[in-house]
Amino acid sequence: MASAGGKLEVELEVKSSADKFWGSIRDSTTLFPKAFSHDYKSIQVLEGDGKAPGSVRLITYADGSPIVKVSTEKIENVDEANKVVTYKVIDGDLLKYYKAFKGIVSVNPKGEGSLVKWACEFEKASDDVPDPSVIKDFALKNFQEVDDYILKAN
Repeated sequence: MASAGGKLEVELEVKSSADKFWGSIRDSTTLFPKAFSHDYKSIQVLEGDGKAPGSVRLITYADGSPIVKVSTEKIENVDEANKVVTYKVIDGDLLKYYKAFKGIVSVNPKGEGSLVKWACEFEKASDDVPDPSVIKDFALKNFQEVDDYILKAN
């Protein structure tokens, strides 16, 4: 029997401008391990520049990460004008639970701040695997931390 696929979405209003928030997301390869070492041990670029479509990054999470310690992601698409990036998990712990996992991050101006959206499309490895709510919660926490980081840096 084929296992269920699904989609999860979350959005968060942040105080940072869309340009600044997008810049931080795009610079996550260097920013995240430096600013958020409690979540990320390292992000290593394996192919490409870490930002362009086709780039492959190996992410090693810190000890507090609940189910994922390592993840290899491939950037599938980047739309700089609309501030959207799409990535696919191609290797790592997450694929023990999900046959397929794709993430989409978008940043839109809203007032003086931004509306940040994260969505994932997934296919479970088996029917008893829960929806990736823990990953959604981690993304939400990350966005709040990025916003705080940007605001403190100014």
